[in-house]
Amino acid sequence: MKASTRNVTFDTSEALTPLERFQIKFIRSTFEFEALSSAVAFSQRQLGSRWITAVTGNLRRVYGLDRLPSFDPEQSYICIANHRSFFDMYTVTSHLVRGGLLPHRLVFPVRSNFFYDTVPGFFVNGAMSFFAMYPPIFRERKRLHLNLTSLNEVERLLARKGVFVGIHPEGTRGQGPDPYELLPAQAGVGRVIQGAKVSVIPVFVNGLINDFSGQIRSNFDRSGEPVNIVFGKPIDFGGLLEKPSTPKVHKEIAEAALAEVAKLGQEEKVIRFGL
Repeated sequence: MKASTRNVTFDTSEALTPLERFQIKFIRSTFEFEALSSAVAFSQRQLGSRWITAVTGNLRRVYGLDRLPSFDPEQSYICIANHRSFFDMYTVTSHLVRGGLLPHRLVFPVRSNFFYDTVPGFFVNGAMSFFAMYPPIFRERKRLHLNLTSLNEVERLLARKGVFVGIHPEGTRGQGPDPYELLPAQAGVGRVIQGAKVSVIPVFVNGLINDFSGQIRSNFDRSGEPVNIVFGKPIDFGGLLEKPSTPKVHKEIAEAALAEVAKLGQEEKVIRFGL
């Protein structure tokens, strides 16, 4: 079943700055021309994934690959993960890409701060991820209404063939001392899952740090903690996706998705500590 293709419009007058408006328009345009979108996807696979593998590959350990579906290039997928570092989704997808399992274009919704409201953010997005960090998610209270448009945009992209969207149901990074204690699930994730009706792949990641130079150094001298990635099988939501589309149902879907990630977290705990 195809995802909903709701009308997608970003406020171009009051809520967005000219720089934000330019960036959204530019990145969105790369999806509209097949040759350009294919070139971006190629760059993500052949260039972006290489540097990520180079700076994490010595520490990375991957489990549960046998649970994954055979990714159909004619279909789109959602990957949901816990959120402890800035590099979670990059590390997950780079392994799939380098292993030849994932030919899709990558999309990771990202906070608008820095990446969309500064010129350096635009170049970091382009150079590090080849514009995978899209669409922007807004944190300011006066602009929260724009996030509905961003969610619509994610659904629109999922309705296309060959898009792999990485989402963190927690919405923000968990910074507490216990990596297995997850933050509450955000209803917007459930809204996207219900609207898109594509396969949802859960994954738990643990071991990455937010010190970029430190992460690189610990990878090359192999002094860092193992970076464990545990994949789960596609989530069966039962009858949840067929319920009326309401905020309550969206929250239930998001919680069900995050519960699967939490289960993988307990599996990773056993792998790490042998408990």
